[in-house]
Amino acid sequence: MSMRAMQLTAPGTLELRTVPIPELGPDDLLLRVGAAGICHSDSFVLGLPYPMGDRPLTLGHEIAGTIETVGTAVADRVVGERGIVYLCWSCGVCRECLGGNENVCLAAGRTAMPPCPGLGPDGGMAEYVRIPARSFVPIGDLDFAAAAPLADAALTPMHAIRGAMDQLRPGGTAVAIGIGGLGHVAVQLLKALTEATVLAVDVDPDKLALATACGADHTLLAGEGAAAAILDRTDGRGAEAVFDFVGSDATARLAVETVAPNGAYRMVGLAGGVPGIDSGPAGGPGLPWGATVRKSYGGTRTDLIDVVALAATGAVRAEIERFDLADARTAFDRLDSGTIRGRAVLIP
Repeated sequence: MSMRAMQLTAPGTLELRTVPIPELGPDDLLLRVGAAGICHSDSFVLGLPYPMGDRPLTLGHEIAGTIETVGTAVADRVVGERGIVYLCWSCGVCRECLGGNENVCLAAGRTAMPPCPGLGPDGGMAEYVRIPARSFVPIGDLDFAAAAPLADAALTPMHAIRGAMDQLRPGGTAVAIGIGGLGHVAVQLLKALTEATVLAVDVDPDKLALATACGADHTLLAGEGAAAAILDRTDGRGAEAVFDFVGSDATARLAVETVAPNGAYRMVGLAGGVPGIDSGPAGGPGLPWGATVRKSYGGTRTDLIDVVALAATGAVRAEIERFDLADARTAFDRLDSGTIRGRAVLIP
């Protein structure tokens, strides 16, 4: 039996290929893919100048679908269940996993990045995908295309926000930098989970309009004067929490210049930015006393379960643009040019 899969066959080369349907191990599920989101991480992998391995790789780590086949050792899942795939394929038995921190599984070593579909194991830009049974999270009757981005575009900001909840008290300010796939969901999560004032920052007026539609209290064009404007809105003190979903030099500097004393700066975007933190006396544009900086990766299985529950109530919704699986290259090009509103989703 064969299926269609969108595969990375060489650096920068995407091909829609016919490949065998994956064979299951005893602890696996075979998922008939209903939708697969496209993330900047996928674009990053596509742009690498070297191969990801010694064979073509099926991309895609935001996956929703229906269980087609159940492994012989799986007792708690049944054919026909609809669900989403938790992207951190951790060991499940180390002290971090047992403590609920599957995204920093000990088996992943110092890199703390457990295997992830489409970034090692074959992913979900295909008609079928093999997944560990413990990675399956039920979604009820949520639409597959709306649910798939929750696997990262909602999971990742949920984890970053939960890591800063002590700072997000009523009367405080939260800044979301970059209103793309993750950022527009982050605005909704901040409104659903906190009573902080939410300020969205982006270089694109259309993205700021999306932020307003998602509930942002204020919006601000990035660029010269943005830091001063944020400080002015916060009486010169800065924002209690700054979430950077871009991660460039410019956005990292903006975060350091605008986070409040004892505030939280959460680095989420992967653009390689250097915030320029030093150990000198706090003041001026430097990191203020007491502020914390955390590189936040992915999220926990509990985070995913909770964002699915929020989506089921309508409190969180990913803005999506649908593309046929065969049109993946067009979707990637649109993503790279910054013209996707929210999240691009492939439909097999």
